[in-house]
Amino acid sequence: MLETAFTLLQTPVTWLEVLAFVLALATIACNVYEIHWGWPLTIVSSLLYAWLFETSKLYGEASVNVFFALTAVWGWWQWLRGHRADDPGPLRVQRLQRWALMAYALAWLALWLLCSALLHFVTDSDVPWADGFVTAGSVVGTVLLGRKFLENWPVWLIVNAASMALFWHKGLPLTVVLYGIFFLLAIWGWRGWKVRVQ
Repeated sequence: MLETAFTLLQTPVTWLEVLAFVLALATIACNVYEIHWGWPLTIVSSLLYAWLFETSKLYGEASVNVFFALTAVWGWWQWLRGHRADDPGPLRVQRLQRWALMAYALAWLALWLLCSALLHFVTDSDVPWADGFVTAGSVVGTVLLGRKFLENWPVWLIVNAASMALFWHKGLPLTVVLYGIFFLLAIWGWRGWKVRVQ
């Protein structure tokens, strides 16, 4: 899996990155259309990306992909059986209230500081602040997506833009392309979910 499949922009791309790339695209397409099968695809693609990022010394990204795999079970259950306290019906797309939006923003900030400190002091990461920012945002985005809050999409726009810069710096060109596609899909998802907001 770590052998070179092809070269992109004079950088070798492994079979591992290719497979993770394809499965991750399928995951996002399912999310945009609210197809619950995206969650099991998330498990597989996330574990593959955890492996890829670990070999690239992106430990925060590797860890958050393990988190993605674990929380995909929760997300899948939410989309199949979850509901809101004020609505016993199936989980539907909703907007966050202003106070909840602020709480998630503060959670992102706190997680960023915590993740960055851990990466700086516990690992040999050469990009702890950037990796910590993306990792923390990914946690927040995953929770919002799992609960079908519209605001997950702008979170993913920020995370994807920051990830593209980080992965370019780390020499993962196919993953940069993937996150560019993720960025565009997040715009698509945001627009598509806006019409479904309750």
